Amino acid sequence: MTVTSLAPTPARTTEYKVTGVRVLRSEWAKFWSLRSSWITLGVAVFLLVLFGTIASYTYSPDVTAPGPGGPGSGGDSTAVSLALTGVTFASLAIGVLGVLLSAGEYSTGMIRSTLTAVPRRLPVLWSKAAVIGPVALVLSTVGALAAFLLGTPGLDGEKIALSLSDDGVLRSLAGAGVYLGLVAVFGVALGVLIRSSAGAIAALVGILLILPGLATLLPDSLYDSINPYFPGNAGSAVYALHQSSDALSPGAGLAVFAGWVALTLAGAAFRLVKSDA
Repeated sequence: MTVTSLAPTPARTTEYKVTGVRVLRSEWAKFWSLRSSWITLGVAVFLLVLFGTIASYTYSPDVTAPGPGGPGSGGDSTAVSLALTGVTFASLAIGVLGVLLSAGEYSTGMIRSTLTAVPRRLPVLWSKAAVIGPVALVLSTVGALAAFLLGTPGLDGEKIALSLSDDGVLRSLAGAGVYLGLVAVFGVALGVLIRSSAGAIAALVGILLILPGLATLLPDSLYDSINPYFPGNAGSAVYALHQSSDALSPGAGLAVFAGWVALTLAGAAFRLVKSDA
């Protein structure tokens, strides 16, 4: 009797290919698994609603006190500018969240594992931006709308009172969401470019808030020419209800600010590809 031995069949192994969709899903899960993401987003929306509502209820046409998100009160205020008083505070919270989403991995060393799993590297950057940008846009738009609706009763009977059906109101509220969504992506880009949470946060604050103030030291002719094109000023034009004489139109402001974000993303992409983690 002849016994025939069969060669052992090699075990089947499933090969998983790294695709853009899978990297995006990974970054999505990573983002929502962090408690800081929930807290920071909640704080941003809370500040947006809180300061907008307070500004509307404390409005006085006889007092001029410019606030960080636009005039806090006074004759040049509108119901929209009051509702969006908290945009600056929200932008800091959302921008910091974007920084932590990217630079935080460099601080913990987790970026090495991430880039080992995704050796092409660039999908990591695009996925981080694609995760936080739309999330910030949607939540910020909801927050801006809530601030406007909650503040509307406080302006009842005032000349500056507006409704959602008035020209430009919905565009301005949506513009605030677009601006804050871009700020989140800007934070991600700065985090990858600088690779330090503290350094990227300092750069974010300096570029958006401090740079326009320092520019006042320039000669008036030069300052007037370049002032509207600073990232913070161009961004604020995106959600302005009325275009001022020394500012860009909403469309031009969006183009300029988006250009700054794209330029920073390009720098971050170059460093990510060319430098070791």
